[in-house]
Formats: sequence, C-alpha cells, structure tokens
Amino acid sequence: MWSLVVGVAALASVATACRQTVTTVSGTHAPARVCGGDLIFSDEFNTFDLEKWQHELTLAGGGNWEFQYYDNNRTNSFTENGVLFLRPSLTSDQFGSVFLRSGRLNIEGGQPADRCTNPQWYGCERQGTPSNIINPIKSARIRTVESFSFRYGRVEIRAKMPAGDWLWPAIWFMPAFNTYGSWPASGEIDLVESRGNRQMFSNGAHIGTQEAGSTLHFGPFPGENAWDRAHWIRRNTNGWDRNFHNYQLEWTPDFLRFSIDNVELGRITPPNNGGLWQFGGFSRSNYLNPWRFGSKMAPFDEKFFLIMNVAVGGTNGFFPDGVQNPHPKPWRNTSPTAAADFLNAQGNWLPTWNLNVNNGRDASLQVDYVRIWAL
Repeated sequence: MWSLVVGVAALASVATACRQTVTTVSGTHAPARVCGGDLIFSDEFNTFDLEKWQHELTLAGGGNWEFQYYDNNRTNSFTENGVLFLRPSLTSDQFGSVFLRSGRLNIEGGQPADRCTNPQWYGCERQGTPSNIINPIKSARIRTVESFSFRYGRVEIRAKMPAGDWLWPAIWFMPAFNTYGSWPASGEIDLVESRGNRQMFSNGAHIGTQEAGSTLHFGPFPGENAWDRAHWIRRNTNGWDRNFHNYQLEWTPDFLRFSIDNVELGRITPPNNGGLWQFGGFSRSNYLNPWRFGSKMAPFDEKFFLIMNVAVGGTNGFFPDGVQNPHPKPWRNTSPTAAADFLNAQGNWLPTWNLNVNNGRDASLQVDYVRIWAL
C-alpha cells in the first residue's frame, strides 16, 4: 500500500511540475501561473469575446493621417465560422455623403465601452468641410491592452490579408507601460503589414498583396527611429490575400525572430555590449541612452499587448507617391486635402474592395486563430 501511495504521489508531482520560464504576463486574461511551453493566450474566434478584445474608437488616423474612423460595430468586426473579420466600409453608409463635407462628428460616449480611445490628432471630434472632410472610411482596430500583455514568448497568428486598393492591414504589438518613454523609445513590434493593391508596383517590384513585411520600431525620439535596420519583407507571387498563412514571432532575452509558415523572415540579436543602442547606430548621438538601465534587448524586454486592424491610405509614405497602379494613387502625401482627394476617386478604388460580394470577405483581414506560448 505504501509503495502505491508513493507511486501516485510521484505521478502527481510529475503532472504538476512547472518548468521555469522567463516569460511574464499581465492582464485580466493572463494565467495566474506561467510554466515553460504553456499556451498563455489564445483565441480560436468561435465567438467574438469582447472581454479579450477592446475596440479602439477614434478618428485619429493612427498618427499617419489615415482615412479610416475606427468604431465598434458588427459591420466592421465580427466572427463567423471560427474566423475573425476586420472589414472596411464607407462612413457615408451611416451618415450620408453630404455629412462628410459639412457635419460635425463627436464620437465620445457616456458608457465605458463607448469612450473615445485616442483624442490626439482631432481623434474624438471632427468638423467636415469641403476640403477637410470627415474620415470617409469606417474600419476596426482591436487590442488586448487590458486583457493580456506578455514579455518573451512564441506567437503564431494564422491570417489572410485583405485585397483592395489602398487597404493597409496590420498585426502588431505595443508596449503596455512605456517603460522607456513615449514612442518609439519603448518600442513597437510589427508582426505583419501588407497593402491591399493587387497590381501596385514601385521601381518594378510588386509592393501590394504580394508583399508582407515585419518591422521593429525603436529609438529615443520619433525623428530618431532605426526601423530600417530591423525591417524585412517577403514576396509571394500568389499574394498573401489568397490563402491563410502563419505569421510567427519568437521573442527571447537574446533575439527577436520573425517567420512566415515556419520560414525565417528576419531576426535581430543585439550585441551584449551596447544592445539596441549600438545596433541602431544611436551611440554617435549626444542623446542619453533611454535603455541604459535595461537589458541588451531593451526596449524589447518589457511587456507588450496585441493589436489587429485594417487601416486605409494615409500620408506617412507607406503608400509612396509615384507608384504604378491600374488607377493612379489619388492623393499625394504632401496634400492638405488628401482624404478628400481619396474620396473623390471612390469610383476607382471602391470596386476593387468587392464589398458587395460574399459580405466583403476580399477586403477583410481574416484571422483564424491567435496563439501565444511561454518560452
């Protein structure tokens, strides 16, 4: 009998053994205990769990004067048959076309879930004029800012990119606490970004649906951002919009590695002496290193949360001037009337979105699942 008890106790001990891990977590949906190899956050999108996902509500345009207005409604974000859809639509479908050029839109609400999430760049209220119109597109951006943040781990997100001229899908991570200061001092991890144009070329290279990129943003100030030292692209002649692909990140105390379908896209391994300050070339400046009290991975040694969205257009150069497209780019990045210029060309770009076909699936960022494991 004693040997049986000892054997059962040993099995129980093995069953409850917890391998130590450097992964740390926080948030309302973070596990209380984290063991090495554990699945620490996931969503299979059998339902739309709004305890996990907070909608951003803002007209701010992401700091890039993009043309979308992020809202929480089931036209722009929903789950169906185990897939999450983030889908653009026309703001005029709700308010009418005249409103965009003459109305006043205030999106601040009284309930907690209806509060404007970003007041910057006239993000909570805008007045439409003939030249400075209200955001002509509605879309969705969701995040785990309250439910889940993590430091170090493995990420796999199975997704299909949208197709349609001037669509800008993104799956990315932002710092939970800005430990090292405001953007980009505390970093940004872009797991994947793409462009929806099916036939857009720049200097002979297809930079639309056939291109997907991963990027790290880091630097002491917005004007000092070494993203170009940590930016990788992969081209797929079939287009990233045709099928689901696995977008992957391995994030450790020694390196960050991006992969697509288990094929490495790029990585950074900061030097032990100097870290990302040296890697980014900032040591030549007179600025104080904001990461001097962190590890060699700083600012990527603190917790980040997940964001997924579909943006449209913008003037930051993600859609370069001078690209070749079946219908020319309708705005210039220096134009003070970029959104109005974009809207005036609606007859060219809207048909490419196929919103009236199959509920607009072509133009939707589709996400099959999100899975994050501890190291």
